[in-house]
Amino acid sequence: MQSKSYFCLFPIKLQTTILPTMDPKIKARLQSKSGKTLYGYQKEAIDEMMGKFNDKSTNFNLLFQLPTGGGKTVIFSELAKRFILSTGKKVLILTHRIELLGQTSKMLSEIGVPNKVINAKVKDLDDGKEHWCYVAMVETLNNRINDEQMVFDNLGLVIVDEAHYNSFRKLFKHFREQILLGVTATPLSSNIKLPLNDNYNELIVGESISSLVEQGYLARAHTYNYDVNLRALKVGINGDYTVSSSERLYGNYLMQEKLLYAYEEKAKGTKTLIFNNGINTSKQVQAMFEEEGYECKHLDNTHSEKERAEILQWFHDKPDAILSSVSILTTGFDEPTVSTIILNRATKSLTLYHQMIGRGSRSLPKKKEFSVIDLGNNARRFGLWDAHINWNEIFKAPQSFIDGLYTDEEIEDEFVYKMPQELLDRFEGGPETSFDMLKVYEDVMKQAERPKKAVDISLLQHKAIIQYAADDYWDAVEIITALEEDINFRVKIYAKCMAKTTDNYRTWLQDEYTRRLKTELRHDFNKASSEE
Repeated sequence: MQSKSYFCLFPIKLQTTILPTMDPKIKARLQSKSGKTLYGYQKEAIDEMMGKFNDKSTNFNLLFQLPTGGGKTVIFSELAKRFILSTGKKVLILTHRIELLGQTSKMLSEIGVPNKVINAKVKDLDDGKEHWCYVAMVETLNNRINDEQMVFDNLGLVIVDEAHYNSFRKLFKHFREQILLGVTATPLSSNIKLPLNDNYNELIVGESISSLVEQGYLARAHTYNYDVNLRALKVGINGDYTVSSSERLYGNYLMQEKLLYAYEEKAKGTKTLIFNNGINTSKQVQAMFEEEGYECKHLDNTHSEKERAEILQWFHDKPDAILSSVSILTTGFDEPTVSTIILNRATKSLTLYHQMIGRGSRSLPKKKEFSVIDLGNNARRFGLWDAHINWNEIFKAPQSFIDGLYTDEEIEDEFVYKMPQELLDRFEGGPETSFDMLKVYEDVMKQAERPKKAVDISLLQHKAIIQYAADDYWDAVEIITALEEDINFRVKIYAKCMAKTTDNYRTWLQDEYTRRLKTELRHDFNKASSEE
């Protein structure tokens, strides 16, 4: 693939002459400090990237993929060190979040790399003799460069962390004479209209999730899907579900009940991190768990740094803590003791899907497995977290990947209703609770009856189990509400049999079914009462 060039709107003086000598003390420090022991796959990745750099001295953009938890920061920090020692040139590392500045700087210091953090307080660079690596926020650095306040002498390599974010693009034009390395767990642009292959010449794919799990570097995920009807969700201009439509769906009583049921069935007593797509929903989740007697806290990006630190410390210390969050903990957060991840939201972003689950994937001596509770059909959309993904194909043709994903309608067509155990317990000893709408419809057609008779038979069966379990009409109404998913599932199968699958038709049929059920039960209970 040919190297790509970029129009430089703001010409910057970038001197690439190697400094005559490196301070002997600094060189000795770089050579003597080993830092963390690298795993085999990490060494191999560094060797492969250094080989690419040796072949391309300038104007070469390389993208490296490695799953969350695989040690990307360790890898690019060691890579920076080797690059400095082998070339005598400096390195610049770019991040998009302030939390990552300190983490990266600390890692560099641990392995002996003299570095300087460029934050809002830093207006210009010193003579640079003491610093061989710089760590900067995208916006901060962009402002300084545009104001012509910063000139990087002898810069040879620019590393972009979380490279799938498009905020970095504005800086690429300033570094045409350097090698540029992007690092990400998911080489799929956050904006499908701006594919990564527009800016990167080549992709190197690191160790897969399944391989890291098998080798014990990552914990094994056990995923539990709870089917959710997402037809009420709207897609925004960024290609993902809007916060407002998510708040309406996940803030309603039935979804709150489903979340609580899923937690108590699969995660009760474990350290649990919940991801939501709205602050109001997250606060409602916190209130619901507290009402049920569980200790739960809420965290979003409006909390102060002090408040956030206190909440995360509480989460670290408490073995069965429940933390309800909104987006803020998808990157730059590491709490290895998390045992359960709950996706209390749906997303169309493969990157976000992997980021959320990755928060629970850290392996510990006493933690080799973790749970994922999916309340957004995400695993059905993208596949299981550790399933094989052809990243090279996605990098080359991202739109084809997006187009090939299941739609919400296709996902929901595969749903099979399973009655919750608490309802089964309530109906125990009574009439049969299972019902095969497809078989009943086919039987009706064989007998040359009207298709609507299948609905009538279904309604009679529902009436029977409700009358068995209900003490009065109002008790029956509560049971009908609890059976809403069962009713909707039967109606969906019937509508498919009739080849009438429009949303309006199914909605009308569901409403009509529920109305008839309530009306007939009211008449039956009133009749029974008058006879007494």
